[in-house]
Amino acid sequence: MAGWNASDIPDRGGRTAVVTGANSGLGYITARELARRGARVVLACRSETRGTEAGERIAAEVPGADVEFQRLDLGDLDSVREFAAGYERACDRLDLLVNNAGVMALPPGRTADGFETQFGVNHLGHFALTGLLLPALLGTPGARVVTVSSMVHALANIDIEDLNSERGPYRKWIAYARSKTANLLFTHELARRLADIGSDVVAAAAHPGYASTNLQTAGPKLEGRKGAERFMEIGNRVFAQSAEAGALPSLYAATAPDVRPDAFIGPSFAMWRGSPGKSWRAGWTVNDTAAERLWVASERLTGVTYDALKV
Repeated sequence: MAGWNASDIPDRGGRTAVVTGANSGLGYITARELARRGARVVLACRSETRGTEAGERIAAEVPGADVEFQRLDLGDLDSVREFAAGYERACDRLDLLVNNAGVMALPPGRTADGFETQFGVNHLGHFALTGLLLPALLGTPGARVVTVSSMVHALANIDIEDLNSERGPYRKWIAYARSKTANLLFTHELARRLADIGSDVVAAAAHPGYASTNLQTAGPKLEGRKGAERFMEIGNRVFAQSAEAGALPSLYAATAPDVRPDAFIGPSFAMWRGSPGKSWRAGWTVNDTAAERLWVASERLTGVTYDALKV
């Protein structure tokens, strides 16, 4: 993996990828580089304006790129179902799903379905999306699901009795860490269930280390905290690696031939920056009991059941 970069991505001609949150940051870079290697890429974004503009930018940077915008709001399960139904009508195969979109350290809030925003968007929205697209994934040889977590997951395990952070004072960074732990538990359980039915679909996870994107400033901006927003901007400039470098673990997990089920790929230098490689993860993210309990709760909360994985 040493020295691996975007030029090492294998040819993706004839393959189709869906990348959530592809209008900016890591998602944009991920979508652009997949398109550069020949993939047809669906930009699954909440904003039609920003998603369409992202497609135009990719087309300008990568002549001949096959990209299209489709609206997806992960904070609204009706939107998730509408996106999946539209994809199913248009295409019967899916080679790659990159669950990239996310929110970080937001003030208290709720999704359209009443879930705590970070848990609802970062985990439940992607859980529902993956389940609804599962038939297309299972029908495509060598398909992959890559879910983007964070090194911040190490701050907190999930609380299965308080998934929506309703007990006690709301702590935005703890809620974020729990949602990122949920991403890893989801990947762990999805990989196990795929193996149980003998599927060759690979479920893996990735994290960008500390990469400079607009994710860091979104929370302070929503709260109107100009000082904190400025502080995060300075931190991005001084300490963070570029979005291009931060996207490499996701691209590696999505395309490298040696990626195993339930792999967690991140920057090789102290989980912070550098070439993609195998990343440390907290022990609670590979706990079979916790993963299964979260899965059952997620099916109940979203109403999306993975019937094709039941044996």
